[in-house]
Amino acid sequence: MNAYSYFRRGFARRLGANVIETDRGESFSYADLERETARVASFLTGLGLQAGDRVAAQIDKSPQGLFLYLGTLRAGMCYLPLNTAYQRAELDYFLGDAEPRVVVCRPESAPMLGELVRAHGIEHLVSLDDAGRGSLGEAMTGAAERFADCERDDDDLAVIIYTSGTTGRSKGAMVTHGNLTSNAQVLREYWRFSERDVLIHALPIFHVHGLFVAVHPILLAGARILFHRKFDPKAVIADLPRASAMMGVPTFYTRLLAEHGFDKAACGSMRVFISGSAPLLLDTFDEFRSRSGHTILERYGMSEAGMITSNPYEGDRRGGTVGFPLPGVSVRVVGPLGQPLATGEPGDIQIKGPNLFIGYWRMPDKTKEEFTADGWFRTGDVGQWDGDGYLCIVGRSKDLIISGGYNVYPKEIELVIDAMPGVVESAVVGVPHPDFGEAVAAVVVRDKNASLDEAQVIAHVRSQIAGFKVPKRVTFVDDLPRNAMGKVQKKVLREQLK
Repeated sequence: MNAYSYFRRGFARRLGANVIETDRGESFSYADLERETARVASFLTGLGLQAGDRVAAQIDKSPQGLFLYLGTLRAGMCYLPLNTAYQRAELDYFLGDAEPRVVVCRPESAPMLGELVRAHGIEHLVSLDDAGRGSLGEAMTGAAERFADCERDDDDLAVIIYTSGTTGRSKGAMVTHGNLTSNAQVLREYWRFSERDVLIHALPIFHVHGLFVAVHPILLAGARILFHRKFDPKAVIADLPRASAMMGVPTFYTRLLAEHGFDKAACGSMRVFISGSAPLLLDTFDEFRSRSGHTILERYGMSEAGMITSNPYEGDRRGGTVGFPLPGVSVRVVGPLGQPLATGEPGDIQIKGPNLFIGYWRMPDKTKEEFTADGWFRTGDVGQWDGDGYLCIVGRSKDLIISGGYNVYPKEIELVIDAMPGVVESAVVGVPHPDFGEAVAAVVVRDKNASLDEAQVIAHVRSQIAGFKVPKRVTFVDDLPRNAMGKVQKKVLREQLK
């Protein structure tokens, strides 16, 4: 079933209730959601787009941006969310690879994206700002306010989520309508969402956490969203008394703990705080429980699979673990030869389930490489089971850095630094950071005659790629540590930079 049609099952009898209330005093009902998504779908089909055509969006967070996403699903087209921090070179690759027929951008980005759109022969470019203004709204004037949802099969493409690649080339994870609906239903039931819930939503809506996990279960429950365009701890604390749930990255929780007004009284109406996208430090877990009276529910997911495991809603939520496999999802921890490992033995995490994507866009060889012969997906994470069946994530086999909830692959940054005049080679690692969990740090070997400094490296990287990938530290060395095979020993670098 079309994912939007499936979500409607949850809110169809609540059209008069609010679905979104914003930090600017706006409110939108489920009837508004129906009307606005119909207008989006009517507009896109009016441009001649067919089911499966891609609609790319690099936009700031707004209710209208959410309507754009849901309207794209409703029309049976494929949504392509793009991080607002992506720079020209990154966008050039995404547009060339995905070949969208429509690009929606922030008004200030229109001149630059206009050049890329013309270069790639893309037919339509429209704009949308965080207040819902822009040429998209003007173009939709007169669009039909009713739309017959496009029928789609479970295996039909709904979204392409680009993930950074270990080789520097991003991969487009192909997420289907069935992936979205199966995960949404499981999360609604597992986390006990009902029409009485009010969720604080302060996440971006260009990745899985904010776009899928914090929206789909709410729609299925017919619940309400308190929509914050950005995370401001004081504004979130002010909204806690009228909320019942919150989803966030660990950085959100560390920043709440830094506020004097965050205490048990402020959290009196809350029933659950959920954390994900990056590891939650045990100190944060313990301090949060002491200050708020609530135990954070930590879970584990990824772009390719949505949510995979979760600590229980009812039962012991254990700090340092990501809980149990969700209903319908299978997880195994295996050794180098694919053999199942015993409790307490770390190994590669592999998964199966209806939540699992169908492959990487136009990368059949990469897709084949990431699946085992018996159909399990290699997550690239290293984990182990504890004695009671809780999964613990103990490392990442692909050197992934998770900074503030965003995935950063070192190779992409290394390629940018290595291309600089005066650089012999570089290595990028993640180092502990009290706010972001991990910070990006670069270790650079300079040419003997180069006068390169830290500020120059940071400025160059910032001009090429998204800000969250830019190193916060640059250290210069004469040589990088290597093992007997000549491979850079990043573990040694991480220890040296702590």
